[in-house]
Amino acid sequence: MKLTRRHTLKLAGAALAASALPRSAFAQAWPTRNIRAMIPFAAGSSLDIVGRIVMDQLSRQLGQTIVIENRGGAGGSIAAAAALQAEPNGHTLLVHSSGLAATPVIHPNAPFDAATAFSGVAVFGSVPNVIVVSAKKGIRTLAELIEASKKSPMTFASAGNGSASHWGAERLRIATGIEATHVPFRGGPEGLTEVLAGRIDFISVGGASSLQHIRSGALVPLVVSTKVRSVALPEVPTVAEAGYPGAVYTFWNGLLASAKTPRPIVERLHAEVTKALAVPQVKERLAATGNEPMEMTPAEFDP
Repeated sequence: MKLTRRHTLKLAGAALAASALPRSAFAQAWPTRNIRAMIPFAAGSSLDIVGRIVMDQLSRQLGQTIVIENRGGAGGSIAAAAALQAEPNGHTLLVHSSGLAATPVIHPNAPFDAATAFSGVAVFGSVPNVIVVSAKKGIRTLAELIEASKKSPMTFASAGNGSASHWGAERLRIATGIEATHVPFRGGPEGLTEVLAGRIDFISVGGASSLQHIRSGALVPLVVSTKVRSVALPEVPTVAEAGYPGAVYTFWNGLLASAKTPRPIVERLHAEVTKALAVPQVKERLAATGNEPMEMTPAEFDP
């Protein structure tokens, strides 16, 4: 029987509708087992703290355990590569930050293309990177840090090459002309420990991991990297206010999945994370870390 164009379109439409049903049903059935959430930095880092807050609530909503795996090293590339090795079915996810965007520059031989390997699921928010020094140093302002660096070369710590803390400090160093040598660690907490002890001069670190030390007086916050002052540290000036707008750096954090993950699962994950971020207790805990809302759709968040 000869098919007309209209009949052909109807049959094609029916086929598409039929193929969409299993995908939708699969998304509704997901998750069918425990979920792994890879975090590319050490426990206690800003990304780890924020990620655990959101993953804990997400686990409650989904009725499935979410196992956190901290895999530090290579500026986050090790954890990212591990997340991509798993089957792309939504049961292995990646909690990452703005450091992911720097992967092609810092690690050109990474086994994945950061621009195409992942689908953005949801942004948790942005945490201000804070330039801090040990109170033992006697430095109280960015101007004093710059002046001290002219008298003696300095060192700065980071959570690893290509991490958000690395880029935050590098932007500051270039903008201000500070002479300082980079000392990378496997995670922010290790670098922060060295700064607290006074063995390394400064670090650009997320507020989530540094606030307790700032409030205790052990660390002195000089500037925050954001365009506007942090709600958590309203008394600390921004780098732009200090006269260095070129040092502004946004440290976003969020959830990603393999780009091969079925889109209905990505969309359901986005809806669930959005719901989790709206829970009053979660909002309160995130606010206490300095994390500020940064709403994006999956399409807007896609690398």
